[in-house]
Amino acid sequence: MAEDKYNLKNPAVKRILQEIKEMQSNPSDDFTSLPLEENIFEWQFAIRGPRDSEFEGGIYHGRIQLPAEYPFKPPSFMLLTPNGRFETQTKICLSISNHHPEHWQPSWSVRTALVALIAFMPTNPNGALGSLDYKKEERRTLAIKSREAAPRFGNAERQQVINEIHEYMLSKAPPVPQVQPSDDHSAESQSDQGNSSAEEPPRDAGDRVIEEAQESPANPNPVLERAEPSRHSPARSEQLQTRVQKPADDRLFTWAAVGLSIAIMVLLFKKIMKSIGHGAVFMDES
Repeated sequence: MAEDKYNLKNPAVKRILQEIKEMQSNPSDDFTSLPLEENIFEWQFAIRGPRDSEFEGGIYHGRIQLPAEYPFKPPSFMLLTPNGRFETQTKICLSISNHHPEHWQPSWSVRTALVALIAFMPTNPNGALGSLDYKKEERRTLAIKSREAAPRFGNAERQQVINEIHEYMLSKAPPVPQVQPSDDHSAESQSDQGNSSAEEPPRDAGDRVIEEAQESPANPNPVLERAEPSRHSPARSEQLQTRVQKPADDRLFTWAAVGLSIAIMVLLFKKIMKSIGHGAVFMDES
């Protein structure tokens, strides 16, 4: 790199050259980035998909443009590899990008921004500018495809840098994990099927409903139909007869007791009256 092309006293140039040396002396397996030979304010980068996510194993290329006021103003970012999270060749809106200069800190660097970009990959886009919300299975498919070849972008010099970065990242990246379709995806498929059924029921399903309705019994209340046999069953009849006979037997016993009591009272009354009559006769005769 011809450093004599730039004013080494310029704060932005000094900072960028410092970051280039730091990036080369302390490489990372999760990302790499190089400036273009003809313009140190423009960098090519590639990040590895974050672990334990649908992006794992993917290699995602992008472009960074540093402003002339760097590091006092934030850079802009653009993804070149289809990924299902960010649009390609579109400046993305993040708290570390030029869309939100109020959040940028001069102490941050290209390395800091790339680490943050990896962390942003599996987050909810919430409709941010340049964001996409693909399903997990679609993102996994794109992660596998991203390893096949580097994206095509720019002139021959730029493309050479992109290819070199891709080969380096491919040597560091683990294989894409082989996973079965997730429960979330199955639930989404079932939900989609349920929604489509609710919006427009299949014709054969509708026919089955009609046929079942025609074959149904005349009595629409199945509970009453189930209760009907039990009401006429022998066991049920005996229980009802027993309950009817018991009150009748109790009434007969009560009436018999009452009649017996009256008979006893009549006999006692007659005996008393008889004894009183004999006493009166004895008194008269004396």
